[in-house]
Amino acid sequence: MHEQSPILTAKPRPRVGSRYSARIREAGGLPAIVYGRGQDPTPVSLEARSALGHIGRGEKVFRLQLDGAGDAQTVLLKEIQFDYTGNRIVHADFARVSLTDRVTVRVPVHLIGEAKGLKTAGAILMHPTGELEVECTVADIPEFVEVNIAELDVDNAIHAVDVKLPKDSMKLKTDPDAMVAQIVIQKEEVVVAPTAEAGAVEAGAAEPEVITAKKKEGEEGAEGAAAKPGAAPAKGAAPAKGAAPAKGAAPAKGAAPAAGAKPAGDKKK
Repeated sequence: MHEQSPILTAKPRPRVGSRYSARIREAGGLPAIVYGRGQDPTPVSLEARSALGHIGRGEKVFRLQLDGAGDAQTVLLKEIQFDYTGNRIVHADFARVSLTDRVTVRVPVHLIGEAKGLKTAGAILMHPTGELEVECTVADIPEFVEVNIAELDVDNAIHAVDVKLPKDSMKLKTDPDAMVAQIVIQKEEVVVAPTAEAGAVEAGAAEPEVITAKKKEGEEGAEGAAAKPGAAPAKGAAPAKGAAPAKGAAPAKGAAPAAGAKPAGDKKK
């Protein structure tokens, strides 16, 4: 199967570090490292356009041709690193392998067929698990795993354990209960517009009622009496400024007598 694996041409990378890796990328290369099978890790530089094209198509197994190293060696793509935006691949890790080695890889899931449950009004297809982790030999690594959803109905689901792997020698490593596909009914939220009456009620409820404390009986009487024009002041209360004393009432101590009034104690002999 992998005798026709893509060939990657690599050059040794004598210096490592972010500064030198940036220079390699600026020159059209892709920094990478190759390790495994009892050999020392080898930093290399790949031709970025070719390598990224194969990686983008989902290739995992390659024949790596290193300058001055003789025959090509089979390598497995183990990890890729992205820049801070998460869109650009800036580094790749490869492991030396044999076609008979058993490895664990992540394989894309392709859904095929038209689910009958989608004919129901409001039905939508959920596909939360897009990859399965499987263990198999390097030679048997599939490009993808197909899952037929034609018989999938509303409220039914396909889990990872239900997926038929391409070969019996493969082992599923993903959680068996992981949801691969499901048909559900999308519920619409009904928003009720508030009526004018409801708005008025809410507005009234938003204004708290002010409750004043009950005044003492003496204060209430005094204020009430002062409020009435021509009313006599409350018992013991001083008359209002500029107001004449009540009829028959003695003037306040030290106050000047009213005009035309005889002084107190001046009796006609």
